[in-house]
Amino acid sequence: MRRRSRKNAPLARSLQAVALITLGLSIVASFSANAAQPNILLLMAEDLSPRIGSFGDPIARTPAIDRLAEQGVRYPNVFTTAGVCAPSRAALMLGRHQISTGTQHMRTSTGPLGEYLAVPPPEAKAFPELLRRAGYFTYQHGKLDYQFSGVSSGTGPSSIWDAEDNDRQWADRDGDQPFFGMVNFMVTHESGIFAPLGTWPRGLFHFVMQLAQANMRSGWTENVIATDPAKVDLPPYYPDLPELRADLARQYDNIQIMDAQVAAILERLEQDGLADRTIVIWTTDHGDGLPRAKRELFESGIRVPMVIRWPESLRPKDLIPGTLDSRMISFVDLTSTILALAGVADAPGAHGHDFLDPRIPEREYVYASRDRIDDALDRQRAVRDERYKYIRSYHPELASSNLSDFRENQAGMRAWRAAFEAGELTDIEGRFFKGPGEEQLYDLEQDPFEINNLIASPEHKAIRERMRAAYADFDARIPDLGAIPESELRERYWPGGEQPVTRRPVFAAGDGRISLSAPDEGASIELSIDRSPFRPYVEPFTVSPGTRLSARAIRYGWEESPVVGFRMPGQE
Repeated sequence: MRRRSRKNAPLARSLQAVALITLGLSIVASFSANAAQPNILLLMAEDLSPRIGSFGDPIARTPAIDRLAEQGVRYPNVFTTAGVCAPSRAALMLGRHQISTGTQHMRTSTGPLGEYLAVPPPEAKAFPELLRRAGYFTYQHGKLDYQFSGVSSGTGPSSIWDAEDNDRQWADRDGDQPFFGMVNFMVTHESGIFAPLGTWPRGLFHFVMQLAQANMRSGWTENVIATDPAKVDLPPYYPDLPELRADLARQYDNIQIMDAQVAAILERLEQDGLADRTIVIWTTDHGDGLPRAKRELFESGIRVPMVIRWPESLRPKDLIPGTLDSRMISFVDLTSTILALAGVADAPGAHGHDFLDPRIPEREYVYASRDRIDDALDRQRAVRDERYKYIRSYHPELASSNLSDFRENQAGMRAWRAAFEAGELTDIEGRFFKGPGEEQLYDLEQDPFEINNLIASPEHKAIRERMRAAYADFDARIPDLGAIPESELRERYWPGGEQPVTRRPVFAAGDGRISLSAPDEGASIELSIDRSPFRPYVEPFTVSPGTRLSARAIRYGWEESPVVGFRMPGQE
């Protein structure tokens, strides 16, 4: 896997770097000043609803996550801002709803109009970059997929991570430098429900996904206890088909592998003596990778489990291990909370808040959105309070079942569609293949599977009007670029279909100090001293005469600038 090289510099350069840090004039904040900052490890499974033992699922075999929950706090009411990965991850990265940053469509890099990347507002910054500027070593393992990056490592802004797809995890940081790591577990991804390698594929892409999943399972399948399809609980919107049962059983088997992978990382953290300095967050990027879950604004698409474990020395006094916190939390809140845990100022223009701050009132509403999915145009918006959910559909005739060819690789989806076309389904089982109508309203307490639409109910008039007003308020506060044709957005971001190139940063020297500026508003700057690894440029600094410097600028969604060199004036 690709990761950036971090070779040791010559002794003279190392001494120079130490001197810079000691003076507090280095290109990044002093690592020694951050010694009290906690390490933060974000473990994120893909495409998974709360099918976890400690969240009440009787079938799930998840001993590692269950132990983590015993040592930490469970959060059962966490909601992503989308029911699909790239928009959800974009919102988490920037701490803003994806509809406000042009990252709402699934996905920009593979859209029917041709590839492009979203270009968020100039002040928007990914929270790992903010951590990196504050002295953290930041790394990720797994896919990027932020809409202003591609899916795989090496396709996103270089200013966000010190290391990408980093198998060595935190081992590459400098000494006791605090770290933030984000590790993705793709074994629970929708593609893991496809028929396994060895079956006849449905096409080249299906075969590629089979190979990828086989690779991710390699070495992890020996201890999986096969789930009996007859024992899984099908939600009432599914017909009782053997293919759907088999797909859900396979997902439970995948969850076992993910749990074992989580256990291995936590064991490594212990072995390296870092568990007592590391806050661990485990969650998922959206709901189940199953039909009528992934891509949807139903609970099955946006409600995710989350566990946070604090070391005893870092745990807030009012948080008791093994407890449950039932407040509603949005993924944009998670962004603000991670930054607060690190003692770093919130992301610019953040839509969320630090949910651990007792001075901030708990949320009354959470919000989610759905826009284009693959080749299918769509636009839906959802508002949820503690009991009710309201969904507004701008294409009321568009059936969710038509939104993704990718999903047709699941045998259960194909069987469900065949049963609908044969007229074998009940009304409830067949609704997935019909348009949702303009508005939906559900009582989640009485109707957790969101089957009984109450939008026309006279008894719910007051609730209907309140939820409509909540959506109107959200729509007034949060810019919604989903109202703009995607062709116009694409032209705005990549004129003529060409990716803009960030302009080179500009060096300035005066009074023995170096400063840098970027001609393009919002561009981040990275700096290298005497060929050392690139680090974020934060503030003017001092170097010795003759020192050679290199810098590059990075505007999200654009190609990064060519590297520009500079030599500090004066004699060496």
